[in-house]
Amino acid sequence: MTATAKPKLDRAHVLGLLGQMIRIRKFEDACAELYTQQKIRGFLHLYDGEEAVAAGVIPVLEPRDRVVATYREHGHALVRGLPMTAVMAEMFGKAEGCSGGRGGSMHLFDAAAKFYGGNAIVGGGLPLAAGLALADRMQGRDAVTACFFGEGAVAEGEFHEAVNLAALWQLPVLFVCENNGYAMGSALERTEAETDIARKVAGYGIAGQAVDGMDVVAVEVAARRAVAAIPAPADPIADAIAEALTEAQTTPAPQAQPRSGPPMTGSERDAFMVAVSQCWNFNALSTEAAQVTVTVAMEMAPDGKPVAASMRMADYSGGTGSAAEQAYEVARRAILQCQRTGYPLPVDKYDQWRQIELVFNPERMRLR
Repeated sequence: MTATAKPKLDRAHVLGLLGQMIRIRKFEDACAELYTQQKIRGFLHLYDGEEAVAAGVIPVLEPRDRVVATYREHGHALVRGLPMTAVMAEMFGKAEGCSGGRGGSMHLFDAAAKFYGGNAIVGGGLPLAAGLALADRMQGRDAVTACFFGEGAVAEGEFHEAVNLAALWQLPVLFVCENNGYAMGSALERTEAETDIARKVAGYGIAGQAVDGMDVVAVEVAARRAVAAIPAPADPIADAIAEALTEAQTTPAPQAQPRSGPPMTGSERDAFMVAVSQCWNFNALSTEAAQVTVTVAMEMAPDGKPVAASMRMADYSGGTGSAAEQAYEVARRAILQCQRTGYPLPVDKYDQWRQIELVFNPERMRLR
């Protein structure tokens, strides 16, 4: 979001771009040789020929930004800063690998570098990137998620779902389509009725720009322009999307809307989340926690009715008595309102909440 649209093409910068591309090519050449010697097992999808894309896009990002890649992610990982030794160790299935030797070629990962991995599923990284960007928006973080994918993924439902939600929710995603024209072996014109990727995203209100993905400077300029178009979380304007390789495209998509619903202060939210976290074991819930939950739920739920502040969720012991039912209803309304106002329930609590719903609302659970 702070990137300038024009790169400084001095000697050091140009040599840096060239160095990144040569480094990727040499690494991929070594991998190809080791694969023919059966020292690297499983699948091996090489990035040679596409080096200009990763080298042009990833250095534009800030350390706080995230990267989601494809199963051809060796180059992305190296440019993002993963040690070459850790990447090669992962190829060999060694414990010293960046994924502990459990991922191999298609599943490189490094949380510290905010490199959220390759993905063996075609288009599988697209919804992941949208989710990461949504989390950043909801938590007010000034960050961009760069999502690389091949033109073969454009035929997948995940592409359309992710692009639609990015535009609808105005998420800070930089979609980078690495278009080599053949995906894994099928020519684009033999698999897609519309071969212009930019026209596909235009259907979601996102403007596309074609860029020569073999020109590292052109790719960098496109990436800088796209990232610069993404505003800070408080601004009400646009986001960005890009496509690359033999063709590369950059497209903006708008930013998040302010949350709706009744206002909720930080202290109210914190108190509520603490209480909800304690609610999963109703027997162990203290009277104070129950009162806080009820109070905050009453303030948050638009149709909430007064509930006695002395009501104890601790009375719940697996049955469906009136006190337990009241507790369930208040918690249900509060959780729904949390979701509506942009504060969803912590992921680790959903399964437990579903178990509670099985007791109080079995018919709804059967319909899921």
